[in-house]
Amino acid sequence: MTTDVIPSTGGIAEAGGLSPAARRDAKRRRTSWLLLAPGVAWMTLFLVLPMIMVVYVSFWTQTTFAVEPKLTVASWVRFLTNATYLDALWTTVRIWLIVLASTLLVGYPVSLFIGLMLKSKTLQTVLLVLCVIPFWTSFLIRVLAWRPMLGTQGAINLILMKLGIIDQPLDILLFSELSVIIGMTQIYCVFMVGPITFMLGRIDPNVIEAARDLGAGFGRIFRTIILPLSLPGVVVGAIFVSVMVLGEFATAAALSGRKTNMLGNIIVSQVGSLKWAFAAVAGCILTLLMGAVIAGLLRVVNLRNEL
Repeated sequence: MTTDVIPSTGGIAEAGGLSPAARRDAKRRRTSWLLLAPGVAWMTLFLVLPMIMVVYVSFWTQTTFAVEPKLTVASWVRFLTNATYLDALWTTVRIWLIVLASTLLVGYPVSLFIGLMLKSKTLQTVLLVLCVIPFWTSFLIRVLAWRPMLGTQGAINLILMKLGIIDQPLDILLFSELSVIIGMTQIYCVFMVGPITFMLGRIDPNVIEAARDLGAGFGRIFRTIILPLSLPGVVVGAIFVSVMVLGEFATAAALSGRKTNMLGNIIVSQVGSLKWAFAAVAGCILTLLMGAVIAGLLRVVNLRNEL
């Protein structure tokens, strides 16, 4: 009587089922899914499903103080045809662009100094800690602290008058769009400084030294080496700043005296008036705006390859 022998080497199936390599792959896949399960469940329950519900509610029928689950596009038409809400959308985009540019203008030189000019890691750490010290206090306190600074009797006006730069206090510094931009720039600048400093710290000093040996000046070194290598940090910082500025409402309300309305302020006021359907419309538009901004920024640099 003869017995067939089934080889068990390579990728050939054994008599009992899968090969050892196939079993290892299957076990690795199961482990991967188990590791992903908590995160996927969390994101589904607290991100995907709420977003679907917000979109669904935006099509409900809005009455005076309640909403009815009767589908209609009335809230969308009202938002897209009302000059007040479209102006709030444009104000949100305008303030975002200005704050994004101002945080980059202020934050990049600071990052360049900390991440590239300083050689001491200890001093770099100390300066970065100094940048985040304001976050040790309440967000609302940091916003309201600008009022005595920017008011007509505030520190900035008094200093400018003492120096003879102005003859009378500047009213535009407080309760205006300018005050909102100043406050947001100070609050969110650190989110631009951190990622750029991290990327600048990864640049090999030997590359810059070699460029200098070849006769390149600082301007050319910055354009051809420093800026391209720091661009992923700029994109990450821009994403952080964009998400927070686009969703802002507290800074605009506190520093503009409610004269500057952003989409976040529209959402807060509509929720306070129990107009859930209209608030959901504004939330959907804000989410679409954020998604478009983030998608556009991610197309600038492939962060997966750079980071």
